[in-house]
Amino acid sequence: MPSPAAPSPAAPSPAAKARPRDAALGTGLGRVLLLVYGTFALSASARALVQITTHFGEAPLAYLLSGLAGLVYIAATVGLAVGGVRGRLIALVSCTIELIGVLVVGTLSIADRVAFPDATVWSRFGSGYGYVPLVLPFIGLWWIWRHKPQPTDS
Repeated sequence: MPSPAAPSPAAPSPAAKARPRDAALGTGLGRVLLLVYGTFALSASARALVQITTHFGEAPLAYLLSGLAGLVYIAATVGLAVGGVRGRLIALVSCTIELIGVLVVGTLSIADRVAFPDATVWSRFGSGYGYVPLVLPFIGLWWIWRHKPQPTDS
């Protein structure tokens, strides 16, 4: 009785065929980037949810900005993980909004402390999170630029 043919090691799996080559899950550094974005997506969203539901009246602007940060981190995580044209666009827009947000909110939280009686993820340029929110969009944008699809020679 003949033995079943083993799959060729060179043949990509169906999951590998479905995921674009520029998805961040393809490399170790990309996986670390996704882990950090995923962690921030979860922590910023959870923080905003607790703040908004328990004491929204104390600092509504700060808590709404925390919610926005959570949504931006979720979108960036999904875009980087999906890859392809649509994923890259989602990640590019998300990382750009994140960069603008951390710079604007960081500046305003220092200049106008009355408007920010409680901290957001982006307050003081992310000082409460070790300045990771300030560095992360630069790394995300670099990743998107570095892993852009190359034209094929056909």
